[in-house]
Formats: sequence, structure tokens, C-alpha cells
Amino acid sequence: MSEPQRPQAGEYNPYYHKYIERVPDGDIRSLIRVQLADTLALLRPLTEAQAGHRYAEDKWTVRQVVGHMTDVERIMMYRALRIARGDQTPLPGFDENVYANTAGFDQRSLRSLVGELEATRGATAALFHNLPAEAWERTGTANDNPVSVRAIAYIIAGHELHHREILQSRYLSAVVVP
Repeated sequence: MSEPQRPQAGEYNPYYHKYIERVPDGDIRSLIRVQLADTLALLRPLTEAQAGHRYAEDKWTVRQVVGHMTDVERIMMYRALRIARGDQTPLPGFDENVYANTAGFDQRSLRSLVGELEATRGATAALFHNLPAEAWERTGTANDNPVSVRAIAYIIAGHELHHREILQSRYLSAVVVP
């Protein structure tokens, strides 16, 4: 199976460029499969008290960030699945703040949220690993913008890298990790 190429600018909403540009060169399927280990290594040592940390009053807690990462990955994978299968139905957008604020992430344990993120990534990796070559090129519409399956894979990887950096720089730099 040939390696999916990096998406071109017209294959996604320009908003997502900030995620796609974070993704290193190489096989996106392999990156999707292995990159989560670094994020999990950051999260697993945290205590429940640390998981409740916000770096500013109006910002999400660590738990909410982890839940958000899972929600976004699920939504992106749903989009990728439908487009990869040739479904041309326009897909709606979503409000990440409504999701994070209504999901009850802070009533759950960090361990539970991390486990769900890991399971979601496992499903993501399995779908991308098994896509036929032609599926990577398919495009559809999400949130009133064109998007390709390969762009979604890069968005997923870049979104995780984005939030990992925020966790490191804004959250974990302010808490003592055991």
C-alpha cells in the first residue's frame, strides 16, 4: 500500500493548517499509531488533583483537555469514515466548548479519560491502517468546507501535537509531576 501524501492547502479548511503543519514528514499511518504514547506518558503520572488544574480561570482543566482530544478525534474519524466510504453528505460542524462544558469530564477520573483516549486512538489507527489507497484521496464537505481523508488524518495527528504542547507549556509547567 502506498504512503498517503501530505494534504494540499485546498483539501481542508485553512483553520486546520496550524495542526497539519505540526505533523512531521513520514508515514501518517505509523505516526497515528505511535504518537499517542508520548501524550500518555505526560498524563499517566498526574494525580487527580493535578488533573483538575486550570492554567487560567476561564480555561479548561487537564481532564477537559483530555476529553476534548477524544471528542475531536471521534468526530474527525466519523468524518474520515464517511468520506472514505464515498458518502458525499455534507457533515456539520460542532462547538468544542459546548462539548467540553457539558460532557462531565471533571466528574470522571483522569485514568478513565486517558483510557478512553487510548481506545479511541486504537480505533483511529485501525481504520487508517486498513484504508485502501484510493480512499485517502476522497474528499467531502465538513462544516461547509472541503476536506480529504488524508487531511483528516493529518488534522488528528496535529491536533494531538497541539494539545500536547499546551499541556506541557501551560498546564504541566505549573504543577509538580511526581
